[in-house]
Amino acid sequence: MHAPGGLARCPIMPTYGPPQVQFVRGAGTRLWDADGREYLDLLSGLAVTSLGHSHPAVAEALHAQAQTLLHVSNLFGTEPGWDVAVTLDRLLGGGGQVFFCNSGAEANEAALKLARKWGGRGRHVVVSALGSFHGRTLATLHATGQPAKHEAFQPLPEGFRHVAWDDLEALEAAIDPTVAAILLEPVQGEGGVNPATAEYFQGVRRLCDERGLLFMVDEVQTGLGRTGEWFGHQHFGVVPDVVTMAKALGNGVPIGACWAKADVAATFEPGDHATTYGGQPLAAAAAKAVLAVMEAEDVPARATKAGAALSAALEAIPGVAAVRGLGLLLAAQLDDGIDARVVAAEALQAGLVVNAVTPSALRLAPSLLISDAEVAEAAHRIAQLLAGHAGTVPEDQP
Repeated sequence: MHAPGGLARCPIMPTYGPPQVQFVRGAGTRLWDADGREYLDLLSGLAVTSLGHSHPAVAEALHAQAQTLLHVSNLFGTEPGWDVAVTLDRLLGGGGQVFFCNSGAEANEAALKLARKWGGRGRHVVVSALGSFHGRTLATLHATGQPAKHEAFQPLPEGFRHVAWDDLEALEAAIDPTVAAILLEPVQGEGGVNPATAEYFQGVRRLCDERGLLFMVDEVQTGLGRTGEWFGHQHFGVVPDVVTMAKALGNGVPIGACWAKADVAATFEPGDHATTYGGQPLAAAAAKAVLAVMEAEDVPARATKAGAALSAALEAIPGVAAVRGLGLLLAAQLDDGIDARVVAAEALQAGLVVNAVTPSALRLAPSLLISDAEVAEAAHRIAQLLAGHAGTVPEDQP
């Protein structure tokens, strides 16, 4: 990788490790590095660039907004922010209000504060699932059900409890008078791409109604068409009280949002929560353009169709034991003995961007606008990568 400015050491903190590739350009499902090498991107910046790289509608919206209005603070309203809030509320079924922020972690932080304010003093605990991922602020880190990630940052804020994933009995046993809310993902993304069941989510909704708890759903990775519905929980026939989102909303421009039913949102009063940049016009203009393209392209339907084709193609590859996920958020579980981290590194060297979401599974979250030909290409190239590990030779690409 090139070292800009002739630096002998990496100037970036090692929170992700030294970058192996420096990308300089993207278009659709393709990326190019500083040496001009082309890559097929099956990760979309961790499910962010759901319309692909450099989508012209988003680029044009950013260009126009940058020449019009960049910031006025949330003491005042702006046209793009208002429009995005109205659209998100409609896609979620209506009857709610939106708080804008800059990331998924901030959206979940807002939800956690909302739950505490709603529950009142002494009723503040949030129950989440083992294997979950909700962010890396101190509070969202503790909401994340991965104890190994907690140790280096203890003591973490109190008020969080973790139970087994997709286990309604375990969840019910964890509820006591101190609990204010349940926080779950429809598909555990960072936890290995593990979808919930409809029975589980419906049971959680019933428990929350019976016990007077908030049902909060983290849609940061699953929201906005990726799973084959606008939001992952819509597969399960439930309506949450709070929904968080980010990633795909700006197609690469940082923006997050926390939606809540109007009576829950009314818990917040001026001064209870805030962010300087949340929903500022540039980010909101990008989100407005993203949502317009998503609706015009019917991305949930596209994700369903392309996801089914990609799943079927992956399942036929020697070395792939199983495929799980929803829509175009998929994990290819590899055969015993195949290290997904090794395969992901080899893929990058071969011009293919994937992610080892666990030591034995590859995560794929390509653009929701991926073409049929690109789905076939992706499967063929993964088959080529796995051939050496599984001891097979892939057929020629059709």
